[in-house]
Formats: sequence, C-alpha cells, structure tokens
Amino acid sequence: MGACSSSESRRTETAKLILPDGTLQEFSSPVKVWQILQKNPTSFVCNSDDMDFDDAIIAVGGSEDLRPGELYFVLPLTWLNHPLRAEQMAALAVKASSALTKSGWSCGGEGEEGRKISGGECRVKRVRRGCGGKGRRKFTVELSSIAE
Repeated sequence: MGACSSSESRRTETAKLILPDGTLQEFSSPVKVWQILQKNPTSFVCNSDDMDFDDAIIAVGGSEDLRPGELYFVLPLTWLNHPLRAEQMAALAVKASSALTKSGWSCGGEGEEGRKISGGECRVKRVRRGCGGKGRRKFTVELSSIAE
C-alpha cells in the first residue's frame, strides 16, 4: 500500500485486517484465515490485492495464512462472488484509510517518506504488478485521511 509508516517505530511487517466495524487488527505472527472466521462466522476474508471494480470478490482460503505486508478485509458473506461496485470500493477505501490513520499509520506517495495528512480527499490508485496483464492488482492510498 505505497510507502506506509507508523508514528511509532515498527520494524516488523504485519498483516493488516480491517473488520466490519472499521477496526484494524495487525498480526506479526502467522494467523490462519479460519481463526479469523471463528470470530466472524457470517463473513469471509479477502485480500485487497484481489479486489477490482466489477470483478467478483473472492475469499482467501480458510487454511491460508494472512501474509505480512498485505491488507485484508472481513466482508459479509452476501458480497462473496459478487461484482464489487465502485461505491463499495470507495467505502472500503475510506474504512481502511480511517483505520490506518487511527492506528498511527500514515501513507505517502510511491517512494516518499510516510507523513501525516490532516485533511483532503481519499484517492485510491490502482497499480498493476506483473506483466502481460496477469499480475495481481494493488491499490495504494494516496492520502491518509479525509476531512470531515
């Protein structure tokens, strides 16, 4: 998610999980998706890298580990295998931005130092990785907070 840093000194890269209520959970040690689902039985976990407009949202397998450096969402089962609408993507971007900001994370642009931004609008930039269109998509937050 771009050049993200914390206001605290964090040396360990963590897997970040955004819960339905907007809370951010971070895991520095391996955690299986099924462990997350035990606490959220009417939900599924998806990796933000696998989300794209008008594409079906797919679940991360229950036996898979959450990977450090990745951002995940816990979403309602009603979203599973349904196309992700622009409004839903925007709401998730706002939720992630808010959760990261409240937890002391801030995001700068590509290759920039992380910095706090006190106002502005939240914009999400899609970055394709890989070649030939077969790479996974990644979304990066260009601004870390939204003026309310």
